Amino acid sequence: MKIFGLTGWSGSGKTSLMVRLIPALTARGLRVSTVKHAHKGFDIDHPGKDSHNHRMAGATEVLVSSPRRWALMHELRDAEPELTLDQLIGKIAPVDLLLIEGFKRDRHEKIEVWRADVDKALIAPDDPTIVAVASDSVVPGCPVPVLDLNDADAVAAFIVARCGLG
Repeated sequence: MKIFGLTGWSGSGKTSLMVRLIPALTARGLRVSTVKHAHKGFDIDHPGKDSHNHRMAGATEVLVSSPRRWALMHELRDAEPELTLDQLIGKIAPVDLLLIEGFKRDRHEKIEVWRADVDKALIAPDDPTIVAVASDSVVPGCPVPVLDLNDADAVAAFIVARCGLG
């Protein structure tokens, strides 16, 4: 399974690029899964639902299944640390390409999504894991190739070539 990431500052457009990249990659016949890091607490469950009630009652894991999908929720109680990216990857079923959104300090190759109007410094000059930058403007002093943020097919082609999936 090939692993490749998108990183960048909050508000740079990582998720917007990700949701355009996935169909561009699956159209090439690739099976793609994703891992996204959330800095704050999040919930995919809702109060009043049975699965939520199970978690609130103290269940460590709740698996919800239907004919169309299943989801496993693991509740990290106070004594458990957040899983590392490697630990999370170990929980993913093998696919052709696993796209990672966030996890900017991890050592997998990634594209930095950068917009001048976010007013944050470019990460690429100080991070050798960033192999390209996707931007909607000129990127001064960029040490790696710059891709058009608005051209998901070109970004997908770069990832496919970089990962040897062509």
